[in-house]
Amino acid sequence: MGAFRDQLGVHSNALLLRGQRNEILSSNIANAATPHFKARDIDFKALYSASIGGGALEVSHANHIATGASAAPGGLSYRVPVAASLDGNTVELATEQMEFAENTLHYQASLQLLNRRISGLMTAIRGE
Repeated sequence: MGAFRDQLGVHSNALLLRGQRNEILSSNIANAATPHFKARDIDFKALYSASIGGGALEVSHANHIATGASAAPGGLSYRVPVAASLDGNTVELATEQMEFAENTLHYQASLQLLNRRISGLMTAIRGE
C-alpha cells in the first residue's frame, strides 16, 4: 500500500487540506452576520509543506531570522480584517468569497491531477 500511496503523490495531501480549508471558509461566509464571530483560515502552504516533509527552516544561530509564522495547532489562525465592523465580526464577505473561489479552483485542479494519476495506474495494472 505504501507504493500505491507514493504513486498518488502529493495530490492526495493537497486534496485533503483544500477540503479542510473549504469547510473553514464556508463557515466564515455562513457567519458573516454573526456578532463577534472571528474569521479563521489555515496557512495552506505551511501545512502542505509540513505534510510532505518540508517545513520551516531551523534557526541555528542567534543572528538568523525565524521564518515560521506562529499559528494555533492544526494551522488554524484568525484572519485580520482590513476594516473592522462595529459588532466585532471580522468576516469580510468579499474576501471570504474570493478565497473560497480560489481554493475551490485549486481543489478541482488537485482532483483532476489525482484522477489522471489513478487512471494511469489502472492502465498499468490492466497491462494496456
